[in-house]
Amino acid sequence: MRPLVVLGLVLVLAGVALDGADGAGECGRASADRVALRLAPCISAADDPQSTPTSSCCSAVHTIGQSPSCLCAVMLSGTARAAGIKPEVAITIPKRCSMADRPVGYKCGDYTLP
Repeated sequence: MRPLVVLGLVLVLAGVALDGADGAGECGRASADRVALRLAPCISAADDPQSTPTSSCCSAVHTIGQSPSCLCAVMLSGTARAAGIKPEVAITIPKRCSMADRPVGYKCGDYTLP
């Protein structure tokens, strides 16, 4: 049932996110909420700190993680909050994906990337 609720929420928020900022922000010209939609494959990994993220999740995190400020903004975005993402769990995904170039020690709000 939760995947259907999350999918519905993502589709609703997609309409809002498509109105993204015209200027450059943490994620360039796309809003953090819009970029957060790319992390849909990470929903279970962001919910369970013991789960192994899927390859599609890791691919998306690696791409977004090229900009630590964007990754942080996405993990703390309204879209992530609305989907029930726990930032303290989401922040561990880059490490669980074995990202060698992850920004270890990067401060993301109240959280620090492990």
